[in-house]
Amino acid sequence: MSENISIDTIKKPIAEYMDLFEPRFRLSMKSKVALLDRITHYIIKRKGKQLRPMFVFLSAKLTGSVNDSTYNAASLIELLHTATLVHDDVVDDAAYRRGFFSLNALWKNKVAVLVGDYLLSKGLLMAIDNKEFQLLQIVSNAVREMSEGELLQMEKTRTLNIEESIYFDIIRMKTAVLIAACCAVGVASTGANEHQIELARLMGEKAGIAFQIKDDLFDFGLGKKTGKPTGIDIKEKKTTLPLIYALNNSSGSQKSRIINIVKSNSKNDKKINEVMEFVFKSGGIEYSQKLMERYTNEALAILDEFEDSEAKTSLKQLIKFTIEREN
Repeated sequence: MSENISIDTIKKPIAEYMDLFEPRFRLSMKSKVALLDRITHYIIKRKGKQLRPMFVFLSAKLTGSVNDSTYNAASLIELLHTATLVHDDVVDDAAYRRGFFSLNALWKNKVAVLVGDYLLSKGLLMAIDNKEFQLLQIVSNAVREMSEGELLQMEKTRTLNIEESIYFDIIRMKTAVLIAACCAVGVASTGANEHQIELARLMGEKAGIAFQIKDDLFDFGLGKKTGKPTGIDIKEKKTTLPLIYALNNSSGSQKSRIINIVKSNSKNDKKINEVMEFVFKSGGIEYSQKLMERYTNEALAILDEFEDSEAKTSLKQLIKFTIEREN
């Protein structure tokens, strides 16, 4: 089980590339404007587990050797991903990101939007300057889909009454598409053929869907070290897979009552606990876990089509880690 395997162990076949990547990525964000430099320094300081660059480098080693194009691919992914996170925090009016204050909380929305735009333009220019047109196409498609996914979510979740198929469209576009792009650009950076690039993309998409379902389950206290349900997604009126399943498998009157609580009583902890209890009793948790495991197994089955290597073993562990992580 990957829960006993540390990120450092998974990272082993690409540790030297990850170490070299960090200063290159820092350099790619540099600006002559002092305010921008201060903000990008703050962004770098609070970086997460760096799962996305790991997907890029490990995928590259499935089909070849890490080269300059691979570093460009990882930088491009991180620049555009960071830009979308900054914009996301503005859209969601979020005050925190990874336990730190968000940019919009510290520097207000105007600055946050401009920083996001700056990072997007840096990513685009870096790709053009290095003539990485194939990588740019893959990542630009991902950013377009992420924007569409965000808007689709806004459009479809106002009523909180959405079909499971719409949920999967949303998470594929919002979350899975970026992990898919990581795997695709990694493989593409080694000069792999279209079939291999598409296989890697599909593997990343399946892993990304499983990753998002895991995030949904965190809201019900599953996987977190505390084991205590949080209900944050419910308070923010976000539709998660366990809740969708519970609503779609309940009577009309019960469904209306729960939707009404989420819409109108999202600040009432007692009412939120009632919604969570409803989801637990409905079998929504077990159903979501089953689907998460199915998508993980589908991702691993695609990975098995690549030749055996140390990188393949690590990628297998990384895919499992995404659904066994505790935060």
